[in-house]
Amino acid sequence: MADLHLLTSLNVACISTCPPRQCGIATFGTDLARAMRQVDVSLDLRFAAVEVEPTDDYAADVEWRVSQGHARHFARLADELNAASLDAVLLQHEFGLYGHWGPTFDDYLGRFLSRLEVPLVSLLHSVPPQPSPSVRAAVEQLARHSASLVVMAESARDLLVTQYGIGRRGIRVVLHGVPAPSSVPRAQLRRELGVADRHLITTFGFLDPHKGLEHMVTAMGAVAATFPEALYVIVGRTHPELARREGEAYRDRLDAEVARRGLSDHVCFVDEYVDLDTIVAYLAATDVYVTPYLDMDQVTSGTLAYALGQGRVVVSTPYVHAREALANGRGLLVAPGEAAPLADAVIRVLGDPTLRRRIEIRAAAYGSTMAWPRVGAQVLDVLRRAARRGSVAMPPRRLTADEPATSAVGAADGTHAFS
Repeated sequence: MADLHLLTSLNVACISTCPPRQCGIATFGTDLARAMRQVDVSLDLRFAAVEVEPTDDYAADVEWRVSQGHARHFARLADELNAASLDAVLLQHEFGLYGHWGPTFDDYLGRFLSRLEVPLVSLLHSVPPQPSPSVRAAVEQLARHSASLVVMAESARDLLVTQYGIGRRGIRVVLHGVPAPSSVPRAQLRRELGVADRHLITTFGFLDPHKGLEHMVTAMGAVAATFPEALYVIVGRTHPELARREGEAYRDRLDAEVARRGLSDHVCFVDEYVDLDTIVAYLAATDVYVTPYLDMDQVTSGTLAYALGQGRVVVSTPYVHAREALANGRGLLVAPGEAAPLADAVIRVLGDPTLRRRIEIRAAAYGSTMAWPRVGAQVLDVLRRAARRGSVAMPPRRLTADEPATSAVGAADGTHAFS
């Protein structure tokens, strides 16, 4: 290992899913790596790809592979990373990637963490509120072996402190990164997308029933009655895990609802895993971005962050990340599981250009704090500090008697959806 007191450049391994695997962690990890390399051209960053199905289509920076469902493979990965002269390891953590959901969460990282000798930074993509004992134990173990935990919302840090007993000092908040705002005028983008002269409402990301998209589909009846030129575009494939279990049943239900309500001129689907440029184009062309999600415990939403990064009005249900990100007039929150509040909020925005512009200005200002170069620099700072300190355990903070007790939490999907 390099002399950490004289450390200038970093030699880092990132454990993550990687393209061509289509999931939010892979997208995030790729974007974060690009941002960190732009900030520090001397950075030596290689990936350990967490995979379900082996492939030879990885980029050249994927040096290690580990099978998602096998704890012993993670233990072997620790030995390989120890031998690689690394300064730090960055773990992109989502529960389904490193364990198995059943009556309790079966954590696969135990032997990996106990064997890893390189300073570890763990970036948590989800922090379940009111954790079950097995979920809390998994996070406590991760904290004990990490020089730092990184989360993407202040509310996530508060959860770690109050419900997991993790010391606040070892937790760093770094907001979800977003691409630069488009410089192309909204009207031009709409022409290029074939939606000129429409009021454009969008949602993007993997489709699954937790997104509550059927409620926005229903809401489009009232929206279209008020604004006949309104169009709701849902961009994204069905979540791969859901597609393996149920095929396209959820999308078929949405299609059937569109047909039943006579909304085929007002709701359309782009059934693709689209590239970044296409995502940015749709968002920059959008009047209102909608996240009608049903899981109020969601602490990170990449799609919400992207919409704010483009300075767009977001209408959302009040899940954890949305409550924080849309505070102070940066968006509109509505009750979950209902069409009428969604319709009312969208109609309000479309009918009031002054309101829309006021929210867009506030959203854009907040979005600028999430620009990828800034996020890359912040994560690099955490990695450098970890490398200088070495592998220091984070002692848990003991909960007091008046703090929240734990309770069971439902199972999550096997992989993180870009949501």
